[in-house]
Amino acid sequence: MSANEQILVEKSQNGDTRAFEQLIKMHEQKIYNLLLNMTGNKAVSEDFLQETFLNAWQKIKSFRGNSEFSTWLYRIAVNAVLMKRRKRKTVRTVSMDAPIITEKGEIKRDFADDWSKSPTATSENTELKNKLNKAIELLPEKYKTVLVLRDVENMSNEEVQKILKISLPSVKSRLHRARLFLRGKLSGYFRGH
Repeated sequence: MSANEQILVEKSQNGDTRAFEQLIKMHEQKIYNLLLNMTGNKAVSEDFLQETFLNAWQKIKSFRGNSEFSTWLYRIAVNAVLMKRRKRKTVRTVSMDAPIITEKGEIKRDFADDWSKSPTATSENTELKNKLNKAIELLPEKYKTVLVLRDVENMSNEEVQKILKISLPSVKSRLHRARLFLRGKLSGYFRGH
């Protein structure tokens, strides 16, 4: 954690709302992108973003600095989504087609890079993306969350471990099982092509 961020955290812990607003601005986009990747819905992600920062404000005094402040925020965001999903199983997971929202605009998500610009290849890539989306939606929640954090958000195993508060072997095991599941679901597609 940078010295500036540490000062902002300490001020926030003493009730300084302006300092907390600065912390929000520092992390807002990353947290929103994570939530969008987990829900696939902009409006739902915005609701979770507000809930995340409200929860963070309410719990700011409990932050001890044992992890990065961003890791603590990611944990709050992931827990908000997971708790809501446990209550209602209606929140979508990962939309591979949803663009990534950045300060400079939208970036088109393309997990299955175009191997060619031909219409046939483009059609096949769209079909593959759809199959991948469907396969990810079938993953059990604990595997889906690790897959999104690790493979979509490009976090390290250690970061995922801290966010989910599980052991490093559990992160690796869940990621491995998620990838095997996806491979199994997609193997028929590749055999046919």
